[in-house]
Amino acid sequence: MGHDHEGQRVSRRRLFAGISSIGLGTLLAACSGSGPSAVTTSTGATVTPQATTATTGDLAALFEGAGTCKLTASTTQGPYYFDADKVRGDIREDRQGVRLRVAIKVQDSETCEPLKNAVVEIWHCDAAGLYSGAESMSTGGGGNPPAGGAPTGPPPSGGGREDGSMDLTPVDDQRYLRGAQVTNAEGIVEFTTIWPGWYRGRTIHIHAMVHVSNERVLTTQFMFDEELNSVVMARAPYSARTGRDTFNDGDGIYQDGMLMKVAQEGDGYVGAIVLAADSDRDGG
Repeated sequence: MGHDHEGQRVSRRRLFAGISSIGLGTLLAACSGSGPSAVTTSTGATVTPQATTATTGDLAALFEGAGTCKLTASTTQGPYYFDADKVRGDIREDRQGVRLRVAIKVQDSETCEPLKNAVVEIWHCDAAGLYSGAESMSTGGGGNPPAGGAPTGPPPSGGGREDGSMDLTPVDDQRYLRGAQVTNAEGIVEFTTIWPGWYRGRTIHIHAMVHVSNERVLTTQFMFDEELNSVVMARAPYSARTGRDTFNDGDGIYQDGMLMKVAQEGDGYVGAIVLAADSDRDGG
């Protein structure tokens, strides 16, 4: 069964342009349900974000020990990042898989205080190892990719980054398993997605990027305990694929600090992680 599409097409760049004129408080009120259900920015974009259900109460146990204010390790963004124009909480669209609620708490790495009004994006492959916007490139197989990369395929195109990675110019109109949310007063965002699949040369992971004042202040990845990965991969639709070749202990990107704390939640799971970002980009 498919999932409801929600969230308006509005680029992260246009979102920031609108925020600068309408104020983030208005946008966050729309997110929390305490204000208007939609906000029209000065760029003409109408933003109707999914209300976040993340609270310090129901996630406190998972967030405890899930991270500190030590600067979170950065990674390359990989070849399949682009601004997906999707401000929303439920990023599943029609993708089938084990439900995963992802809660992310963003802190300042110097003050350890929550970073509110930051934009957090996540993106990952589906159960078959495919990335939306790049289905013909990410075949779910391929050879060994470069560190932080994905399956082999035509080189992406787009704008270059300081770390040498490039933003992708999408080659199809799919946008599943991609989305952005704005952190609340506790620095928390929440997404509903599916457990990621796998492809050759990389462990199972989710990409994330944090923006503060329209600056990319952190690009990183999340991973999962391998016992849980094994349980999920034994379920449909993941079980239709065999031959997974890379696990956490053999992955070139994996670090212990990237491991999400995960608990069962109904027929799916909830995972939490704390990110500490250098919000003023001064190296602290």
